[in-house]
Amino acid sequence: MPGTPHTTDAAGSAATAAAATAPAAATSDADLLDQTATAVREAGSALRERFGEVVRYRTREELMSALAANDDTALDILRPRLTHLRPEAGWVEDELDGGALPPGEWWVVDPAEGNVNHLHGLPEWAVTATLVRENRPVLTAVHLPLTGETYTARTGAGAHLDGRPLRVSRTADLGLGIVATSQARPDEDDDVVRRVGSSITAMLFDALVVRTAVPATLHLLHVAAGRMDAFWQFAGARADLLPGALLVTEAGGRISDAEGRPWTPRSESFLAAAPGVHAQAVATLSR
Repeated sequence: MPGTPHTTDAAGSAATAAAATAPAAATSDADLLDQTATAVREAGSALRERFGEVVRYRTREELMSALAANDDTALDILRPRLTHLRPEAGWVEDELDGGALPPGEWWVVDPAEGNVNHLHGLPEWAVTATLVRENRPVLTAVHLPLTGETYTARTGAGAHLDGRPLRVSRTADLGLGIVATSQARPDEDDDVVRRVGSSITAMLFDALVVRTAVPATLHLLHVAAGRMDAFWQFAGARADLLPGALLVTEAGGRISDAEGRPWTPRSESFLAAAPGVHAQAVATLSR
């Protein structure tokens, strides 16, 4: 589902207002990751202040307005800080966009990953920011405000949870594994919805436990940390998959499409798995 990214003026008013307190521009990817992690923590704190009671809505318009209010709360913090860190990088405005990005550097941000859970008083939500360079994620930070945990990864430097290294599981039998998928969006193509349903049925026969919930990123955190053994999804947006893809890869996992071919943002399916169950998961999903 290719989408057209949009850019935000790096000299916008929000960035100007934050300039006095913003940190100096990062001089290395390691420094940049540290400052990105700080930015997602700050945005997460603002979202946590809005969390608690279930937000009631009666129409789709009211739902979309409530979702946008959460997004704007986090973006008011993230956009100026990340733009200051990387002034020349583009900015993906629509978190539901998919497909490849134009050349250069891009910030791919989900200001409230699992936003609908936040509105319903459920704990499964996060703030994510990923820097993509020439269509490859090079660093990512994912913050879970309710636990205070921050997951980070940088190409070639490993994946970490609050500084502690992460490793995927050593499970070698899918029949002993916990796997997960994320629900198709409400406006998803009917064929994709049917494929999601049939894949869940197939996994129910082959895996020990199958979990189905949003958001995708939180499942991928569990795969990177070795708590779960595989995650798959059909279609999907860049903001859903890029943070977890880098975390799982840097934690020693395997990333592909559901047929075992190399995954790119253009792919129509996604699979992240511990090496010991990857081939078995491909076989199940390919049936």
